[in-house]
Amino acid sequence: MWVKTTAIITLVAGPAFAAPTFEAQSVPQHAYTGGWEHYVGGGLAVFDCDNDDRLDLVAAGGESPPALWRNISANGGMVRFETKPLPELTATTGVYPIDINNDRALDLVVLRVGPDMILRGDGACSFTPIDLEGVTFEDKWSTSFSATWESSNALPTLAFGHYVDRMDPEGPFEACDTNLLLRPSGETYSATTLAPGFCPLSMLFSDWDRDGSADLRVSNDRHYYVSGGSEQLWDITTPPRLYGEDDGWLTHKVWGMGIASRDIDRNGLVDVFLSSMGDQRLQEWTGETAGFKDVSFKRGTTAHKPYTGGDGRPSTGWHISLGDVQNDGMDDVFIAKGNVQQMPGMAIEDPNNLLVQNEDATFSEAGLEAGIASLHRSRGAALADFNADGLLDLAVVNRIAPLEVYRNTTQDAGNWLSIEPRQQGANTRAIGGWIELMDDYGLQLREITLGGGHAGGLLGPQHFGLDQAEGVSFRIIWPDGAHSEWAKAKPNQRLQVIRSGDALDIFPY
Repeated sequence: MWVKTTAIITLVAGPAFAAPTFEAQSVPQHAYTGGWEHYVGGGLAVFDCDNDDRLDLVAAGGESPPALWRNISANGGMVRFETKPLPELTATTGVYPIDINNDRALDLVVLRVGPDMILRGDGACSFTPIDLEGVTFEDKWSTSFSATWESSNALPTLAFGHYVDRMDPEGPFEACDTNLLLRPSGETYSATTLAPGFCPLSMLFSDWDRDGSADLRVSNDRHYYVSGGSEQLWDITTPPRLYGEDDGWLTHKVWGMGIASRDIDRNGLVDVFLSSMGDQRLQEWTGETAGFKDVSFKRGTTAHKPYTGGDGRPSTGWHISLGDVQNDGMDDVFIAKGNVQQMPGMAIEDPNNLLVQNEDATFSEAGLEAGIASLHRSRGAALADFNADGLLDLAVVNRIAPLEVYRNTTQDAGNWLSIEPRQQGANTRAIGGWIELMDDYGLQLREITLGGGHAGGLLGPQHFGLDQAEGVSFRIIWPDGAHSEWAKAKPNQRLQVIRSGDALDIFPY
C-alpha cells in the first residue's frame, strides 16, 4: 500500500502570473484521414529519435501515411520540423515510443486497423519493422496501448486494446473485441486474452497505490458496449483479474476516450483524468483500496460544452495532456476536442481546452485567450518543450485537417526544471519509477509511465514548474523500488540523471 514519505505543504499565494499565451507555428502538412474505422485514433508520439536533445514527432495517418517530423528548432527560437521517411505503413491509428530492446534507441509501437507493428529505431530517426519472439499480431482494430516492466524481466509487458470486432456480423454495437496482454518469459512472449473487452480507447499501466506493481487502467467507449460494460482496472497477477466492489472499485460508465494520471493537486495521492463525450472526469484516489471518486464539478474540470464558437451541444474529449504551462508550480490540463465525425447530438464547433489550475486547486478555462481554441476535430496531442526554452509547447493531430503546433510565448513565467532518468540494462527509461521533487511549496510527485492519452504518448524529460524557487531537491525511486540519494539542483536547466548505485550521475544538457 501507499505510504506517505514526505510531508505535503499546502500551496500559498505567490506572485500573480500572466495568462498563458501560444503562437501557431508553420510546420509541414499532415492530417489524420479515413472513413469509419478512423473516426477514432489519430495518435501522436513525442520522443527524441536521434538523441540530439530535441523532441521529435510521429503522427498516425489513418488512410494517409503516418508522418515523422525531426525537430530542428533552435534554443528558444521558433518551433521547426523537417519531414523524414518512415517505412511504408497503412491504416495506422496510433503510435507510442518505447525502448523495447534496451539499446537506448527509441522504437515505436504502431497501432493499426490490421496487424499491429513494432518498428525498431536506430538512434538516427530511421525505423525498421521487427518481430517479437512468440508474437503474431492478428487482424484487429487497435486503439490503445500501454507498457510496463514487471519484476526483473528484460523485456516489457505490453497491453493492446482492441475496439469493435470488425468480423462480428451482429456489430458494431455490443460487438466489442477482447484485449491482448503480452508477457515475456526470457526472450519469448506469451499471450493472455483480457476479457471482457468493452471497446477501449485508452489504457495505462500505473502503480497508483505505490505497492510496487502496476495495474492496468482501461477507459472504454460506452457508445459501443452500450450496456453491461464499464471502466476497468486489471490487477496484473497470474492470471490477471479485474478489481471489483470488494476492492473498493466503483463502477464508472463513461464514453471513455483518454486517460491521464498524475498527482495534479500535490496532495501525495495520484489523480486520474478521463476524457469523454460530454463531461470530462477528474477522479481522486481516496487512499482506501481501489476507491476513486469524481471531483470534476468541485474542481471545475467538466469542460462539458464549448466555450467559444457558438455551438451549445455537448463536447467530445480525446487526448489529455498534463503540464505546467506557466511554470507556477501547479499543473494545467490540455484536452483535445472534436466531433467523432458528424454526430448530431454533439458539438461540431468544439474548441480544445486549456484548463489552468488556480491556487485553490480549481481550474479555469484559458484556451481562447491562450490562442489554442482550434475548432478542428482534434485527436492526439502533447504538451512538450520543443525549443528547449523551459516552456511547454503544444502539438495537436487533427482529423481531416492539418496537424497544429503552437509555441508557448507566455511572458514572465516561473522557474522550471527538466529531469530525464536513465538506467543501464533493462528498462532504460525507468518506466514505473517515480520522481520526488521538493520545491518551496512541498512535494511534486511524478510517475514515469508509458501509455494512456488517446492512441499516442510522450516519452522524454519530465518537466516541473517551480514558481520562484531558486533551488530544489529531488530523488528517483527506481522501478525496482530502490531510492536514490536526494540531489540538489538549481532551476532553469535540463538534467539527464543516470542511476549509479544509490547515487545519481547528473549531466546538464
